[in-house]
This record gives sequence, structure tokens and C-alpha cells, in this order.
Amino acid sequence: MSDATHIDRRSPLHELHQRLGAKLVPFGGWEMPLSYGEGTLAEHRACRQDAVWFDVSHLGTVRVQGADALELLQSTLSNDLSKVAPGRAQYTHLLNEDGGVEDDIIVWWRAEDHFDVMPNASNTDRVVAAIGGSDVTAERVVVAVQGPRSRERLATISPEAAGMGRFCVGELEILGFPCTVAGTGYTGEDGVEIAIAADMAETLVNAFAGAGIVPAGLGARDTLRLEAGLPLHGHELGPAITPLMARLGWVVGWNKAQFRGREALLAERERGSSKLLCGFTAEGRQPLREGARIEHDGRVLGELTSGNLSPMLGHAIAMGFVEASSAEPGQRVSLSLRDREREGRVVKLPFWPVKES
Repeated sequence: MSDATHIDRRSPLHELHQRLGAKLVPFGGWEMPLSYGEGTLAEHRACRQDAVWFDVSHLGTVRVQGADALELLQSTLSNDLSKVAPGRAQYTHLLNEDGGVEDDIIVWWRAEDHFDVMPNASNTDRVVAAIGGSDVTAERVVVAVQGPRSRERLATISPEAAGMGRFCVGELEILGFPCTVAGTGYTGEDGVEIAIAADMAETLVNAFAGAGIVPAGLGARDTLRLEAGLPLHGHELGPAITPLMARLGWVVGWNKAQFRGREALLAERERGSSKLLCGFTAEGRQPLREGARIEHDGRVLGELTSGNLSPMLGHAIAMGFVEASSAEPGQRVSLSLRDREREGRVVKLPFWPVKES
């Protein structure tokens, strides 16, 4: 999670979070809920077993419109929008010329010449500099409703929102308020994300309580995405990390004539990546932590980029980069941080859901 301690912005739901007893922390220049009364572990399990809602208003929204919008995004972002169409969402990257990930982004293709590009909290200005458009982050709230019962519970408020397909986007009314709903999320569970005008958001969120959808904070969002093997910018993605290193080659539109970083990625694909993202597990409930050295036979192979306790598995899990030659699942490694050493092993991502062997 972000190391930023400064606070420039607060969600329009800030006072509601206070009333709900949230522990508020700095994140990407925003003050956002880390957890509520029952804590991160309870919120994590509620998302895996039932339904929760997250305030993710700290994510940016950059609106790109006009006849040249599609061409602009195609020539700048890594993925190929010709694979989808209006009414769909796509995961993509903004790369530098070396192929490193300046940001990872969801694009909501709302209408023919209308795109909402959604960067990470601290990267909105960087994305605006690359693609132009209008920063409309302050005008809306975005809430994510996630979990295996999310659609069932949301259907009591809005059957249309609950029926929004995976990676589909649509314009709806919920409780009489216009909203944009997308079948996206960042937990490894089913669900939707809802963008609604800032002055209407509290009415929507209050309706969640009556539907049995409980609030969850950034602490659970981070442990959920880690269990699901989903990368976080600043950890598994960054300016010195390419999509190929992060095993996200599917985010690259190889057949596009141009986009920033294309030549560097083509060269890396030809020669092979020097390091690869892997999962790691260790016995015991003591969390693994970012920055731990990954070693084998006294040789440093890399380091962990994220780590924690898996609430669902009951033992420590982590992600990190190692030399490509040492990325085989089953490899035994030592994980060392501040003179504490633990035995671990390389595993295939994701950690959850557990795949039957």
C-alpha cells in the first residue's frame, strides 16, 4: 500500500466513514478508511463469503471524449481496445519508453467517443499528462460491491446493477439517481463498481446496510488482492517493472502499430525477461513482509514486493520477483528480513481460490 503520509483530499463519504467508526489513514494523498469496527480480518472474510462495499473514490477518473479519443488511447495505452467495444471495460497499462509500468488502469468505454480512464490515486496527473482529457475525480464517488453474494444482495436495491456482466459498463438509475456501473473489481470475487454523483452517494451507501452489504476498508482490499495474486502499482508494477516481468503479457496489444514502450517490450519478449513475478508461502501465521530477501543456497534471487497473512489459508503468503531461472513452482527458498530468516517455497499464483491439483 502507499507510503504517502500527506493528505490533500478526502472522499465525499468522509463524514459517513467517521460515523461508521472507520480507522482513517493517508493513502495516495487521500485520507481513506483502513478498516471499521470488526477489523480487517472480519472484513476480508465477509468479502470472501458474503458481500461488502468499498469506497474507492481515491481512484482517479479521467474523461476522454471526442472523435479522436479512441485513436489517442490506442496509441498511448498498452492493451488493444479493438478487442472490446462501447459498453465494455478493459484493463491496460501506461508504459514508459523502456516498457516499465507508469500506471495500471481500467478503461470504461461508456459510449462511442466517451471513455472514463481510471488510474491509481497518486497517478492521475501523470495519466492526464499522457492522454489529456478532463480530471472529473472530484465530481463522483466510486463504490465497489464485492463478494459471492454481492449480486444477490445488490439486486434488492437495483436488479439492473446486479445484472451488469463481467467487464461490461452501462448507464443506469439506482434509487432514481443516474449511475455508471461496471462489472469490475479488485478482490478476486464477483461484483460491480458504481460511479455516482458525489452529492447522491450517501443515499446509495445507506441502502447497502439494508441489503446486508457491510463496509470494508483498504486493509481488506489489500489482503484480498494479495490472495488473488493481483498486482499493486508501486509493488508488483512500477517504472522499472514491465508487464512481461509481472506475467501480464496479455495486457499488451502486440498487433497494434504503436504505443509507448512497444519496441522495448518486443525486444524483451525476444530475449526473455530477466526476472519474473512469483508467489511465495511460508508456514505459520507470522506475516511475510515487503523487502524480505529471497535466497537459495546463499545466493540472493530477488525480494518480496508484498506480503501478509492469508486470512483464508491461515498461513503467510507473499509476492516477489526472482531471477527467471529460479521461478519454478516448488523451489525452496529462504526469506530474510532484519536478520529474521524463514523457510518458504515458490508457488503458482493466485493463492485463492485454491486450485485442485
